[in-house]
Amino acid sequence: MPPINRRTLGVAAAGTLVGTLALHGASAASRSGEGAARAADDAPRAGGRTAAPGELRGMWIATVDRIDWPAADSDADRARADLLALLDEAVRLRLNTIFLQVRPSADALWPSPFEPWSQWLTGTQGRDPGWNPLEFAVGEAHDRGLALHAWCNPYRVALHDDPSRLASDHPVRRNPDWAIAHGGRLYYDPGLPEVRRFAADAMLHAVETHDVDGLHWDDYFYPYPVPGEEFADDVSFARHGGGSSRADWRRNNIDLLVRETAERIRASRPDALFGVSPFGVWRNRSTDPEGSATSALQTYDDLYADTRRWVREGWLDYVLPQLYWHIGHAPADYAELVRWWARTVEGTGVALWIGEAVYKVGDPQQPEPWRDPAELSRHLDFCRDHPAVGGHAYFSASRVVADPLGAMELLATEHHREPVDPPRADPSARR
Repeated sequence: MPPINRRTLGVAAAGTLVGTLALHGASAASRSGEGAARAADDAPRAGGRTAAPGELRGMWIATVDRIDWPAADSDADRARADLLALLDEAVRLRLNTIFLQVRPSADALWPSPFEPWSQWLTGTQGRDPGWNPLEFAVGEAHDRGLALHAWCNPYRVALHDDPSRLASDHPVRRNPDWAIAHGGRLYYDPGLPEVRRFAADAMLHAVETHDVDGLHWDDYFYPYPVPGEEFADDVSFARHGGGSSRADWRRNNIDLLVRETAERIRASRPDALFGVSPFGVWRNRSTDPEGSATSALQTYDDLYADTRRWVREGWLDYVLPQLYWHIGHAPADYAELVRWWARTVEGTGVALWIGEAVYKVGDPQQPEPWRDPAELSRHLDFCRDHPAVGGHAYFSASRVVADPLGAMELLATEHHREPVDPPRADPSARR
């Protein structure tokens, strides 16, 4: 079975893998005691104005596996033209922010001294495309009044598990112990301090050398669970575990990456935002009384990503949970999760934006509500009653343009009647 990915999140939430996921990570007994142990440190660190004021109307442009852009066998001229067409469609729909995936898998869509040129540009990893896509995208987005955030995947190395297929100068070729094969893919080992520092350096280089409006991470930290397979980090755990449980050690590794990146970006680019778009469920209430009334994969236990802590510590400027379910979906109800996230950001100053699943609209394999073009508009109607929600982002560009059932056109007509400026960093509001 392939690893769970962004396009199969509904399977986990629907319960197909709930039995497997319940066995993954800490035992139920150890989990039940963690809520009380955290209670003393669980209050928001500070209140105040959000560091990202304004309404988000965002669109993701995914480059991994050419989900949205660039098309296979594109030359530079076609790639530029296709990208401009996506930006123009965003403007037509009165969107205001682009999340462009510029580091999809330990590679780069800009000239990086850390990692090779992305294979998705030319078909060959490490081949210079003859232009700087990130620089081009930033300039063209800004010319259209769009903000552009550099979207990076922190630890994914490749969609295969063969290091010999990587570019000859790839960091994993030079440091074979940095990578772990899991579920047919390669990942950097988050348990190695040198890897954590390197990954942060690689991502921050994009922010420090380009006029991007923010650094954006998605939902991949430790890999999604693969039934019957454990992430093989015994060596790094033995070296760096320090007596912690493996689950706590893994969570701390990700916490360190988030906290250190937040500190560095605020020091070097206080005018740039830093945020994360996690899988939508932190923990289920059956696991933790502070969790949501859901029965789905849990970022805390299964990806070792304590997303709630990152908000309450104020490490993020915004959180953009992927709530890729319809209203009323029993295992993971959109309405329940909006309410849960609204409570979570309360008093923190962290902006809350909601990720929307345009890719599910009109898909005959999805539940019946997704065959109604008004489902997405109902999401925005619901969120109007929750002032903590400061906007929405749509996954992803190719489906926004295709506009199954006219859902985006309807949404723009009903909710995007006039253009609005994108959210920008407010350094004075940061802690």
